Amino acid sequence: MRAFGVLDEAGNRVPLDYYKTPEQGASTSVLLAASPLVEGVTGRYFEDNQEAEVAPAPAEAEAGVAPHALDPAAAERLWTYSEQALAA
Repeated sequence: MRAFGVLDEAGNRVPLDYYKTPEQGASTSVLLAASPLVEGVTGRYFEDNQEAEVAPAPAEAEAGVAPHALDPAAAERLWTYSEQALAA
């Protein structure tokens, strides 16, 4: 439970305000699905109703988008691998 952030190092439950409500958790998805504010926006990462900043390093960041997730060459490799895996 510590690894999931539910318990602190002493074994105490983490306060509930640490977690988002279901409405808070769904708000970004709803914004992107229904708002004219983001009409035509594609290929971007969002969190907490804002476009995500690029994180400095995955191990150091608690938020943001990892730099490798924005790498067009990595995306092409993943696409090619996915096509090959599904064709098998």
